[in-house]
Amino acid sequence: MNKFLIITITFLGLCNTLNAQFDEKFYFPSKDYSINDAVDHEDLFFEIEAVKIHTLWLKPKQKTHTSILLFIGASGNASKYVSMASSLLSLGYQVLIFEPRGYGLSSGVPKHMNVISDAQLVFDNLLKKEEIKNTRIVIYGASLGSQVATHLTKNNQTKISGLIIDGGMSSFTDIALSQAPETQKPMIKQYLTSPYSVKEDIKQIEDVPKLLIHSREDKTVPFAQVELNYKNAQEPKELWVHKGGHLQALKEDKQAYIKIIGEFTNNLKLTK
Repeated sequence: MNKFLIITITFLGLCNTLNAQFDEKFYFPSKDYSINDAVDHEDLFFEIEAVKIHTLWLKPKQKTHTSILLFIGASGNASKYVSMASSLLSLGYQVLIFEPRGYGLSSGVPKHMNVISDAQLVFDNLLKKEEIKNTRIVIYGASLGSQVATHLTKNNQTKISGLIIDGGMSSFTDIALSQAPETQKPMIKQYLTSPYSVKEDIKQIEDVPKLLIHSREDKTVPFAQVELNYKNAQEPKELWVHKGGHLQALKEDKQAYIKIIGEFTNNLKLTK
């Protein structure tokens, strides 16, 4: 079953308070975590309010000038994104995969607001590491991770070289509406709020280059949502439309994926 469709199944029975966020309906964490020992990696842990936040650090063989901070989608955990990260490693980049509370090796329960506050704390700490200093910082949001990725970029524009949004929805509310029966849409509009969203945050990102990746065949996040995100984005911006389903750019055309990501990233400037 489509993960986001679950949002609507019990929605009517849950509408007990005004402006409810129903955060738990957007997150599907997995503890099924496994990393191949052949992959050069390091596990970073950050303590926040007695909660352990994990970030998986994948390292290229050579010295790098680019650091990708990857925010994962609604389901799985960091280990499920190693294949995507490996393609970025092949470009000579280091990849850091943030795990929200409850995902993989992170403890706690994910909520919209603690995801963004945890991401900011992790981001601040990563910038202090010698291996990350003096590199281009690229924020990569996959699917649901596009929300926190864009919000983080909006709040740290002078520290970020580029933003990539892959299969990103326009807001928490919009993705729920796209999956809901017509009879439930009025109530979703009334009760389901988006404390931050790509479609609004991206309006305020000025000089940071943006690459949006999406498919017209995406059955999880309608193409209309990336069109809205792209319309709202300030220049410089690019839109790559690929074949296949949700987050399938790498699977459908690995060569094109690596080429487009590489060209976009290698043209970015170092931030001070």
